[in-house]
Order: sequence, then structure tokens, then C-alpha cells
Amino acid sequence: MNAAQLERALPSSWYRSTEVFRTEKERIFCREWLAVCREEELPNPGDHQVLDVLGESILLVRNREGQLRAFYNVCRHRGSRLCRSPAETAALGVTLPGGITLGRIVCPYHQWSYDLNGALIAAPHLSAAAGFKKQDYHLYPVGVDSWGGFVFLNLTPAEAKPLAAQLGGIPDRLQRYPLGDLGVGATIRYEIAANWKILCENYNECYHCAGVHPELCAVVPSFREAGGANLDWNRGIPHREGAYTFTHSGTTARRAFPGLDADEQVRHKGELVYPNLWLSVACDHVAAFILQPRGAERTDITCHFLFEAHEMAKPGFDPSDAVDFWDLVNRQDWAVCEGVQNGIRSRVHTQGYYAPMEDWNLDIRRYVTERIGAFVSDQPP
Repeated sequence: MNAAQLERALPSSWYRSTEVFRTEKERIFCREWLAVCREEELPNPGDHQVLDVLGESILLVRNREGQLRAFYNVCRHRGSRLCRSPAETAALGVTLPGGITLGRIVCPYHQWSYDLNGALIAAPHLSAAAGFKKQDYHLYPVGVDSWGGFVFLNLTPAEAKPLAAQLGGIPDRLQRYPLGDLGVGATIRYEIAANWKILCENYNECYHCAGVHPELCAVVPSFREAGGANLDWNRGIPHREGAYTFTHSGTTARRAFPGLDADEQVRHKGELVYPNLWLSVACDHVAAFILQPRGAERTDITCHFLFEAHEMAKPGFDPSDAVDFWDLVNRQDWAVCEGVQNGIRSRVHTQGYYAPMEDWNLDIRRYVTERIGAFVSDQPP
């Protein structure tokens, strides 16, 4: 089969260009629901996180009623950051007031104060000012929703479609896995010198598995058969005889999640929740990858390993059989993805091609093109 018979990938510039990345930020990441963390990371009223979402500082809080709320970390008065880390002011040798204290969000600049729903509740010396109405100065909102224990944000909430519409059929396909009840048993964070789309394309195919992942293919021989073609992800991918989970041995001392059907007890499933969450589910654990694009050629990934509370409560709970196996597979993937990023910088490489067994990658091509194709200068074929 020659190159003319293969499906064309996106232009190479789309994986390198700052212009394209800026467009993706505005047309994809600021308009779609983004996975950012687990609900368990903010268990109590008043708990909060300051998140960097593609350069936007976002304040995620749990209000007095236990509900999650999110806002741009920007005071409505003069635009000051509301919450700052000590490291941000330490270089100047000063400590500023403000942040979240006593159930309020207080600006360090002029002490405008907001409740945990973003409403302005105090503005010093302005309460009697003619025409000043506190209700006109609510914090800039960010959409918040959750599914499966994951917190999702939408940076343009006025235009947001329901999270359920973005998830599509994924909740049904994973309905017997207790995602919302699982807890984080371990976390690894990676900094990868590759575009987020290269990483998604790699996750979406197993054409590379036989050469890159010998340990994985020893547990899941289907990944190397026929170049990883014809894999039935809806039913799940079978392990080798006697194996049923992603560890070096293919086995574990942990029990299978209660409620799984017969296939799910011995097969592996995977989902890509566009644009930034991957889920790889085994019968006893879930590897959840949250992508955080940092630039055209850099992506951070937080990999959470989720387990049953029943298992984590046992004396001597040890997740390393899954964590160590996944860490090896992950680092193999990041290495080949960085190699792609380096290679497509060549002046001769204008675009790549998808082999037939990489057909899921056409979804990435369509997904991205539909959202930014009309807004960038270098057009795909």
C-alpha cells in the first residue's frame, strides 16, 4: 500500500504552531468541558484549589452547602488575583492579606470580599456610594459539573452544552465500574515534550504496541496481533490465559469490582473523553490520565490510580503492582511521542498518514478540524 492510499493526518504545523495552539485554547479548551481533578480532593466546605487551566487561573471551591463552584481567580474591582501562593510574593519578602479565609474570598488589594458562591458581600467604603450595587459585581463564573468522581470545568459557561452531551455513550459503557466511589491510591505527574494531539493519537491506537510495549503485549497479546487491528473496545480486550488485569503478572491480590459482568472481570476497557481525559479500566483499578496542555510542544499529564476504598482500607495496601507496570508503559509512550514531536520539526515533513489499524485517530482529526479548521491559516486536506 503506498502513501496515496493512506488517510492523511493533520498538517505537521498543527502540532507545532503557537497560532494553532492559541486557537485550540479558545475554540476547544475554553469551550469544552475539561477534567481537572477528583471530587475527593475537595471533601469539605471551604476546601479550594487554584488551578492553571491553559494559562487561566481558576478558583475551584466547595461552598457551605457542599456544592462545587468555580470562578476566574480575578477580582471584579481592579483585576487582582484573589488567591496567590506564598511563592508568588516570597521573592519580594512580603506577605499579603487575602485569599480564602473564614468562608470568604478576600482580594488582597482593596479587600473586596466574596462569598463561596462568588457574590460580592463587602467593598470597603463603597456600601453607601450612589448607585453602587454589590449584585453587579459577581465573580466571573466558570461552569462546574462532575461525573464518575471527576470534576469538569467549562471556561465559557454561557455557551456550554451539558456535560452529558459531551460524554456521549461513555457512562453507559462504563456503568458497572464504580468510578464515583473509587479513591486515589497513587498519583504520578509527567511533563512531556509533545503536543497533546500526538499523545491522544498514540493512546487511540495499538499499531505501535508490539514494538514499544513488549511487557504490555505479554499480558495482552491482542495488542500485537494484526498490528492492533480489530480490537473490540466495547466488549473489552482479553488478557492472555490466566491474566485479568494490568500488572506484570496479569494478576493481583485485589478483588474485582463488585457488579462487573463476566467479560469485565477478565477484559480491559479504554475510553478517551475528549479533549483531555483518558480512562483505562481493569477489573480492580482504573488508570485515569488528565492532560494539561502547556504549549504547542508541551503537555503535562496527571495520572491517578483509582482503587476501591475496601481495598485501600486493608492493612498493607500496596498499589505498586499496577502503578509500576503503568509507569513503565507510560514512559515508553512518552518517549515515542517526544520522538514524533522532534521528527515533525523537519522541514521535509508536512504531514503524516494513518494506517488502516489507526482508524480511531481519524476521530481526533475530525474532532480538532471541526472546531478550529475555520480559524487557522494552514488548512488540512
